[in-house]
Amino acid sequence: MAGRPPTPCPPSGSPGTLLDLIRTGHVATRADLVDVTGLARSTVSQRVDVLISEGYILEAGEARSTGGRPPTTLAFNADRGVVLAADIGATHSRFAVCDLNSDPIAEMAVDLPVSDGPDAVLAVAESSFDTLLASLSNPPASIAGIGVGVPGPVDFTAGRAVHPPIMFGWHDYPIRDRFSERYGVTTLVDNDVNIMALGEYWSIGRSVDDLLFVKVGTGIGSGLILGGHLHRGARGAAGDIGHIQAGATDVVCRCGNSGCLEASAGGGALANQLAAMGYDTVNSRDVVDLVETGNADAVRLLREAGRLIGEALSSVVNLLNPELVVIGGDLAHPGQTLVAAVREVVYTRSLPLSTTDLRIQESPLGDRAGVIGAAALVLDHVLHPEAVDASISKQMDTVSA
Repeated sequence: MAGRPPTPCPPSGSPGTLLDLIRTGHVATRADLVDVTGLARSTVSQRVDVLISEGYILEAGEARSTGGRPPTTLAFNADRGVVLAADIGATHSRFAVCDLNSDPIAEMAVDLPVSDGPDAVLAVAESSFDTLLASLSNPPASIAGIGVGVPGPVDFTAGRAVHPPIMFGWHDYPIRDRFSERYGVTTLVDNDVNIMALGEYWSIGRSVDDLLFVKVGTGIGSGLILGGHLHRGARGAAGDIGHIQAGATDVVCRCGNSGCLEASAGGGALANQLAAMGYDTVNSRDVVDLVETGNADAVRLLREAGRLIGEALSSVVNLLNPELVVIGGDLAHPGQTLVAAVREVVYTRSLPLSTTDLRIQESPLGDRAGVIGAAALVLDHVLHPEAVDASISKQMDTVSA
C-alpha cells in the first residue's frame, strides 16, 4: 500500500489495539509497541503472545539490528481466515473469496440482472461462493464474514435495500439475515458505490482523508470518504449524484423525476441514444464496445456525458473539497475519453482553491473495486480492536471453562 496515516495514539494497550497497530503497518516489533503505547515490555510481550496463540499475528523474521540481538518482526496473519465478497450490479456481478488483507484469492464475474429479484440473484451468489471456496487448494480455517454491495439505497443497520429504483422486488428483503443464517457469520450490506469507494481507499493505503468515488455504468452514483471514514448520510442516501439535475430537463429518469444526470449521461441512457441512431446497443458494455472500435457517434456521446458529469462534480468539489476523485465503472475505461472530459470541466468550473491539489483519475482497481471494498467493510468491523478483544476474551473463557 502507498502511504500510511500518522501513527495513532492508542486509547488502550489491549490486544486488539496492538493488533491494529501491527495490521495497519504502524509498528513492526515488540519494541515499537512499547514505544507507541507506553506499556511495560512484559505487558506487551504477554499480549503479543496471546495474539500469536490466537493466530492473529506471526513472527516474520528479524528486523535490522541497532546493536545487540536483532529484534523479531511481527506481521498480521492475513491467512487466518477469509472473507466472502459480493459486488452485485445492475446487469452483472462479481464474487470473490478474499484474504484478511482484502486481496481476492479466488473470484468470478457473472452476467446477472439484479431485476431477476433477490431469491434468484442471491441463490447465484451463494452458489458462486460455494464454488469459489471449493476451488481453493488450501481450504480456509474459517470465514470471517461476508460483505455485499447492491445497486440501490441501503439501510446499513438492518442490512436491507430500501425502495431501490432498479431493484424490483428487493425492498426490505433481509439480505444480511439470509447470508448470516446460511453461513453463520457476520454479514454487512451496503450500497455498491460505497463499497467501491472503500476499496479504492484501501488500495491507496488510506493515505488521503477525503476521497470521492464516482461510478459511471448503467447508472451513475458516488461514494464519499470524508475525514478518513465512509460517509453514508443520515439515512444512507449520501452520494446519489446521479439524481442531481443536469442535462436535458425533459428526459424522464427511472427514479420518476426529469432531468437527472443519470438519465442523460449514464450508460443506459447512452445505449438508448445510440439505439435510436440504429446501433445494436442495449447496455453500457455495448456502448464501451463501440467506443473501443473508434465509433464516432459513441465517442462523441461519451465525451458529452463526461462534460455533464464534470458539471455536476464541479459543484460537489466546491462543496466538499476532496483531495482525490476516482472515476470507475464500465464507461470510465475506454481510452480515457470520459475521464478527460470530466477533468476539463471540473478544473474549469470549480474554484481554484478547491482544485489546487485535486487529482482526478481512473480507477486503478477497475471491476475489482467492489469486492475489495466489500471485504474491507467486513474487516474494519471484525478486526476492530473492540471486536478482537471480545473474541479473545470469549476464547479465554471457553478454555478456562
